[in-house]
Amino acid sequence: MATVTDYEKLTVRQRRQRYFNETFKRLKVSELDRNILTIAELCREYQVTRTSVYKWIYKYSPMRKREVRQVIEPESETRKVLLLKQEVSELQRVIGEKQLKVDFLEKLFELAEKEYGPDFKKKLTGRPSFGTGQTKNSTT
Repeated sequence: MATVTDYEKLTVRQRRQRYFNETFKRLKVSELDRNILTIAELCREYQVTRTSVYKWIYKYSPMRKREVRQVIEPESETRKVLLLKQEVSELQRVIGEKQLKVDFLEKLFELAEKEYGPDFKKKLTGRPSFGTGQTKNSTT
């Protein structure tokens, strides 16, 4: 079988004179029916027009003959949705844990304030940052 670069070297006239046998067409149509291949990929790979591919589908597809509509939802899309749902549930679990920690710490501060008095939060702040207070160059 020729490669894509071989097909790209063909002129328009040579492309029009090419002939794909019936077994090849049936194989590609069955791949389309099973979502292994898309029409765009088929056209790109073999340098075939979309019109030709649709003619093959109308002629060789068993789904087309039974007038079955094919819902196209690639497996990758379904997989992406499942992964996103798992990620959302994991993030919700992490948020729940963090909220429990926040509630626990708030209750702890409340109990410590009762035990040690209202100045408890002020004493926790520690020393002032370097940006506060008078400097040598500041004027009053």
